[in-house]
Amino acid sequence: MRVLMAQPRGFCAGVVRAIEIVERSLEKFGAPVYVRHEIVHNRHVVERLERMGAVFVEELQEIPDGAVTIFSAHGVAQSIIDEAKSRGLPVLDATCPLVSKVHAQGKRYVSRGRVLILIGHAGHPEVEGTMGQVGAPVHLVSTAEDVAQLDLADDTPLAYVTQTTLSVDDTRGVIAALEARFSDLEGPDVSDICYATQHRQSAVRDLCKVADLLLVVGSRNSSNSNRLREIGLEQGIPSYLIADGSELDPAWLNGVQTVGLTAGASAPEDLVLDVIEALRRNGQVEVQQMDGVREDIEFRLPAELRTPSQRETVAPSVR
Repeated sequence: MRVLMAQPRGFCAGVVRAIEIVERSLEKFGAPVYVRHEIVHNRHVVERLERMGAVFVEELQEIPDGAVTIFSAHGVAQSIIDEAKSRGLPVLDATCPLVSKVHAQGKRYVSRGRVLILIGHAGHPEVEGTMGQVGAPVHLVSTAEDVAQLDLADDTPLAYVTQTTLSVDDTRGVIAALEARFSDLEGPDVSDICYATQHRQSAVRDLCKVADLLLVVGSRNSSNSNRLREIGLEQGIPSYLIADGSELDPAWLNGVQTVGLTAGASAPEDLVLDVIEALRRNGQVEVQQMDGVREDIEFRLPAELRTPSQRETVAPSVR
């Protein structure tokens, strides 16, 4: 059996930065540090950081006074930032810079008098954070049907932004529906869409042209991982989302000659290797890597963490 590995796959720069913020905070300030929401949507990553001393909470009320506090890569609403300030919590912000860019775009559109549309999925932490950052009402849409149901005049000055875990392909139909209905519409340039989402989805489409089966390594609550699996199904091949090699069902491999293997943006490479080992337990495999985009983007850490050799005991400043 041949195993073709997508390129790129796995961690993106925003996830690498977020995890490193937790690791360096633990190294510099000692355990525990408190993280509001899962730092990224991957159980293995979260459990490893918990073993190192990170404590994950859903609400700031669960964080003791004075404890080092980290906001997850998904971003938070302005009300959360204000609450942390009012309590004097020392905060390190692990929000992905591309998510922060969406926040800034939304605020800019609203400041110009436009009504803001957010293309995304209800309940996702990034969507909740973005809607709470803009400082004005936000209309959330996920489908072209949602656009038709918007209670807005067709000549309303509108602008849209998108959840970063959606690609150009994911949003194309919704944007087309907005353009067809509304006469005064602005939106970000295509180049502002999250590069990692687009690259990983394009790689999966290429993979599905030559694979008989698609395996996506990622967590159930990872939006981008679920989307990769959906793309495989759309391409007409059996596709499964698995957390690690233990979830591989040997029955999936019956009659399969080529397995396509990828990972969501929050899944570490060691889990991909774990799946390969599980495949090897079911027979001989030949592993090959697809050609694809090589990502070399890095995002800067917060100033407090840029010198890991320091061992100061002073907590980070309040954001």
